[in-house]
Amino acid sequence: MSLNELFKWIIKLRLSQIEEIRQRPLELQARWFDFLVANGMNTEWGNLNNFSLIADLPSFQQNVPLQTYDSLKPFIDTEIYGKENVLWQGKTSWFAKSSGTTADRSKFIPVTEESLFENHYKAGKDLLANYYEIFPNAQLFSGKTLVIGGSSQINELSADSYMGDLSAIILKNLPWWVEMKRTPSREIALMSDWEPKIERMARETMEEDVRILSGVPSWTLVLCHRILELKGTDNLLEVWPNLELFMHGGVSFEPYRQEFRKIIPGENMNYIETYNASEGMFGFQDRPETGDMLLLLDHGIFYEFIPMTAYDGVNSKQVIGLEEVEPGVNYALIISTIGGLWRYIVGDTIKFTSVHPFRFKVTGRTKSFINAFGEELIVDNAETAIARTAGETGAQVMNYTVAPVFMQFGEETTKGRHEWVIEFLTEPSDREQFIELLDRNLRAVNSDYDAKRTKDLAVLAPKVHFATAGIFDKWLKSKNKMGGQHKIPRLCNDRTIMEEVLSLL
Repeated sequence: MSLNELFKWIIKLRLSQIEEIRQRPLELQARWFDFLVANGMNTEWGNLNNFSLIADLPSFQQNVPLQTYDSLKPFIDTEIYGKENVLWQGKTSWFAKSSGTTADRSKFIPVTEESLFENHYKAGKDLLANYYEIFPNAQLFSGKTLVIGGSSQINELSADSYMGDLSAIILKNLPWWVEMKRTPSREIALMSDWEPKIERMARETMEEDVRILSGVPSWTLVLCHRILELKGTDNLLEVWPNLELFMHGGVSFEPYRQEFRKIIPGENMNYIETYNASEGMFGFQDRPETGDMLLLLDHGIFYEFIPMTAYDGVNSKQVIGLEEVEPGVNYALIISTIGGLWRYIVGDTIKFTSVHPFRFKVTGRTKSFINAFGEELIVDNAETAIARTAGETGAQVMNYTVAPVFMQFGEETTKGRHEWVIEFLTEPSDREQFIELLDRNLRAVNSDYDAKRTKDLAVLAPKVHFATAGIFDKWLKSKNKMGGQHKIPRLCNDRTIMEEVLSLL
């Protein structure tokens, strides 16, 4: 039996547990709810929030307020300094550095041993088990997995705790049977300076038999283009002829899909979206032919949801359990985890496509939207519109950001509009047509935007800057945010980021 066949046989033992997620979702969530409350009872957090009185979801919601990172930060800080039994039982030694997309300040999300093994690693095994079930002839374990991950640093505040990007924490704790099939070397993978890191990754991995790519689409493309340049080809399959899977997440794949298909032209290449945040892995695409993901309900997380129509941050009054969600409704995601996050507002919004089983799409951020004129534009609208526009014009979009141009009143009254900065891999041949189609597609996916655009009465057509390549890398570098964990803010309701980017044009 080959190593790949042995791996496939072992990993597929998880299939029955994956099927339970589809068939018994509420029972699994009830089990994790009881486990979380029982294990949180003897912590500082549990004592402060009357965990001994919690018997069900209503009593949980009554005793434990909704939380943000800011409200949990004092407790996390004491864990960083080595205090035990604060948010979770025992000592927490790992902290995932996350900048998010709506704040400059770094966050340090606690990662316990339980969350590593019962959430991140377990979810990864389930993704691969599901993949082998769909593609029984897959040969993933016959070659290497190239992970385009983040950097790390030792936390000097406590000798035996550690800070780094989530991918770095996962990498440093990988089981031996995964480590033996990973590339590049750990030394290169954990480098913090991304410019030399990309170069060294390219030169080391282009000689390997890579079967799987894993990472954020934008940085993966940067690496792939450098490898193609070094090899003197435009076809990645000439470098890695056995490449068959890209596991991607962090940002929408739509702006990058066309370029990946261009540089990986084979029919046997597959793409699996994951929803893997510093706080936990919440879902993966269990049906490659669709654009939604299966919500992971047996991985150390209890979920709650706030309809975005009732969203008011930690003051939100309408918070529901999984059994009450409906397809097509935009929800803010709330989690309680084996990492010690309690009723934590993740900051992402999701929309269920199905409740039998529970499948969903990520639609944006609770704070990443534009509503300067009553248009209520969310990230999902922008991603859909720009993907359609790129497809219609033959353009390939790398990155973009959008902000409002506010109405001006007085001697020089001007109407409002949206201002876009777009970085292209391939620019459209007709810029004016691109802007016209972008506006038309935005109107098609958002009726409020369409109403405000009617006859230019309230909002004018978008203003678009066709940016030179590398503009967003310059912005990230100016913020000391280079790396796979950092994302370009797509939509902002103010002009702070827009003005910073425009200053670099």
